[in-house]
Amino acid sequence: MTLSGYGMTPRRSGLALLILLVFLMTLAGCAGNDEADAATDLAARERISFNEGWRFYKYADSKQADGLIYDVRPEVESFNDTKEADSKPTDAVEVNAIANVLKPWIMPTGNDFIIDPAKRHVRPPGNPGAKFPFVQASFDDSEWEAITLPHDWGIKGPFFEGDDPEVGGGMGRLPSDGVAWYRKSFSLSEDDKDKQIYLDVDGAMSYAMVWLNGHLVGGWPYGYSSWRLDLTPYIRAGGDNQLAIRLDNPPSSSRWYPGGGIYRNVWLVKTEQVHVKHWGSVVTTENVSNGSADIKLAVKLQNSSSANVQVKVTNDVYELNETGKLNGHQIISFAPQTVSISKNADASIASQITLKQPKLWGPRPTQTPNRYAVITKVWQNGELKDSYQTNFGIRSLRFDPSSGVHVNGELIPLQGVNQHHDLGALGAAFNVRAAERQLEILRDMGVNTIRVAHNPPAPELLELTDRMGILVTDESFDSWYKKKTPLDFHLIFEDWHEQDLRALVRRDRNHPSVIMWFIGNEVGEQYTDEEGAKIARELSRIVKEEDSTRPVTASMNWAKADMPFPAALDVISLNYQGEGIRQLPEFEGTERIRTPPSYPAFHKAHPDKVILSSETASAFSSRGIYLFPVTDEFSAPVRDGRGGDSSIHQVSSYELHAVDFGSSADKVFKYMDMYPFVAGQFVWNGFDYLGEPTPYYSARSSYSGMIDLAGFKKDRFYLYQSKWRPNFPMVHILPHWNWPERLGKVTPIHIFTSGDEVELFINGKSQGKKKKGQYEYRLRFDNVVYEPGTVKAVAYKAGKPWAQETVVTTGAATGLSVEADRTKIAGDGEDLAFVTVKVTDNNGNTVPTARNKVSFSVSDNAEIVATDNGDSTNFTPFPSSSREAFSGKVLAIIKAKKRQSGEIIVTASAEGLTAGTEVIQIR
Repeated sequence: MTLSGYGMTPRRSGLALLILLVFLMTLAGCAGNDEADAATDLAARERISFNEGWRFYKYADSKQADGLIYDVRPEVESFNDTKEADSKPTDAVEVNAIANVLKPWIMPTGNDFIIDPAKRHVRPPGNPGAKFPFVQASFDDSEWEAITLPHDWGIKGPFFEGDDPEVGGGMGRLPSDGVAWYRKSFSLSEDDKDKQIYLDVDGAMSYAMVWLNGHLVGGWPYGYSSWRLDLTPYIRAGGDNQLAIRLDNPPSSSRWYPGGGIYRNVWLVKTEQVHVKHWGSVVTTENVSNGSADIKLAVKLQNSSSANVQVKVTNDVYELNETGKLNGHQIISFAPQTVSISKNADASIASQITLKQPKLWGPRPTQTPNRYAVITKVWQNGELKDSYQTNFGIRSLRFDPSSGVHVNGELIPLQGVNQHHDLGALGAAFNVRAAERQLEILRDMGVNTIRVAHNPPAPELLELTDRMGILVTDESFDSWYKKKTPLDFHLIFEDWHEQDLRALVRRDRNHPSVIMWFIGNEVGEQYTDEEGAKIARELSRIVKEEDSTRPVTASMNWAKADMPFPAALDVISLNYQGEGIRQLPEFEGTERIRTPPSYPAFHKAHPDKVILSSETASAFSSRGIYLFPVTDEFSAPVRDGRGGDSSIHQVSSYELHAVDFGSSADKVFKYMDMYPFVAGQFVWNGFDYLGEPTPYYSARSSYSGMIDLAGFKKDRFYLYQSKWRPNFPMVHILPHWNWPERLGKVTPIHIFTSGDEVELFINGKSQGKKKKGQYEYRLRFDNVVYEPGTVKAVAYKAGKPWAQETVVTTGAATGLSVEADRTKIAGDGEDLAFVTVKVTDNNGNTVPTARNKVSFSVSDNAEIVATDNGDSTNFTPFPSSSREAFSGKVLAIIKAKKRQSGEIIVTASAEGLTAGTEVIQIR
């Protein structure tokens, strides 16, 4: 646009021109302050995605790998990964160290997280690995695999089948173990020569060691931690740089599928020499009400220059919109502060303000997850040196021993699930949309809380829970000094527990969704009396030095109420003990854990502490599989002929069976209702996960989820929904009604409903009404004789019609129904569409017993990322474009290729069936 477009010619006066320019700048400032003002300031630091352009190589056999090892490990001659999950942990095995390990050069990476300066590590002289070809820029890696992060090297398979596999069922029968290298070349501008250059790794599995331009920079052994390396001493500004990362993922190192590789995001961060330190800003809120809230801010600054400096620090508060973007002008500002920082040193500032009429963060569905951000700006001699954004929420949190957890004054019963970190067919490689889909499905069931089991989550998961209003209990370790598997975290606990724990808390403490810190899960130190309690107190002290606003706990499956271990914790966190462990007569005389129902004992011994159940149920089922006879028991273990079938490795979906140390959902609900002082439960578990396929370790994935590995809802989903969403009209019938082999035989029908009464009809004939009694959570029609046709359930609440559902005997399979969870996705190569295919009859009904092999194809602008069907016994590799349906369903995960547009056409076909299609738009 020319000046004359505003009615001004170049011949007008200079004064008029100046006035116009000021006017235009004012307009731009007003319009741009939605985000432009803060976004411009944020350009003072750069955080660049470093996910593209990597080359990957994995040794075919770890025994043939290079000798650049972090440390020696015990020899594992044999390991039985089918042992029960509550087996007693055992002592570590002593090993003799050798001189040529790289551990001394890696340990200094964690120095920022060691509080006692005397315990920090000094880097030895020398540069191990400098001459190894893979770290050299001249090495030709063109034959290596080109990959984009996040990357899980194990998920593509193939699965290990049969007896005595290299990787057993406990770790998912996938090749996640081994030694591998990642290489990436990149260039920096001359303008970066005086800047600090950092590499931020959100997660790498495991024993990561990093070389830049032939120099060993550092690393981090724990595969679930996020960590930073300072590349500045080794960077070549104005030239090419070569990055090389070595990973070593041991076998027998996990009780579930850990994944392998750099499986979370990696970032290159550029700052000026004076900047906000890594995870250096923390916001806490006090005296919170709808009328006002006190906001406290602490910021740690780092001066990496060789001169003393004086800087001015400003902190402005913005609202965030629902997508996490800055919303409008700053709403309030902290008073500016001037601070002097010595050369190569840190300094801290602290500020406090009171915000009137704050918009509180709270869990849905009863509250709204409002969020804010502080933009911290560091100025030196009037020049902006750094800008750092800290997102936070304003909320109050109170733990009441007699009732539970209160958020913003409202009692929030914890309706929680445990979630492992894998994303099913995608493996451990984190994807925002896949995680969001899981949370959406869980929220539909009534979940309001997630326990991340048993390790730090991906940072983006907490961004999702913040935005979606879901509470989180954040967990650090599955083992301490005592081991559960031969090569698990116990090998590095002594050296790294402080660094890992402080890193977790510093990274996650500003997330309003995080309400508790878990420092351990069923650790062996429960068995060591005061010795174990001492370690618990030490870990708790570390956490509270970083964050004193949340309680600290650890999950106990063995420690009893009168022992020192629970006394060392802020919250009593029980795994399975509340309902009792192995109390059936058949377990008498066994050496396994046997514990009577324990909520009253813990409440009596610790009346000042909140009690919650961090793991409940561990119930089993295979979606759509129903086995007979149906047990009369309230809760029963799985055996052949009693809910299980070892010939097909499946468990009945009547949802009455659990692991030996667990309970059915019905039993857990009863004990929760009997003891209202219990704050809530975390069901084991939300989604099926890779590994730990109890009771059939010849399988690939668990049976304990309410949702299968593909994301299809099991019957148990609806049982929890009926309890957790009492105001949502729903009724669910099981089993399916295709039983030609059961004609004339008793075939029980069970009903889950949020109503209080149900009338059941078979082919229009009433089978009677049944009403829920006390501690009754399903309605059982156990004497129904099978005849094909229509089953209908009509639910009532307070005498009025509430909901109804119909199940029919289907015809033969004739076609495929195709439906995506979303019909518009981004064309960024990361967004995903989850496409469900149902095998249907002529009337469009899903044929519940169908196992037709379905093949997928997509248009040229898209890719099939993976397929799945939710069958724990299925060993078809996940990247396959064809797969058998399981109980009538199969899933394909689709993404758009980068920089593509238009429509994605997804086609599903199967021999003898009419093909189906779905159209997905690329945004």
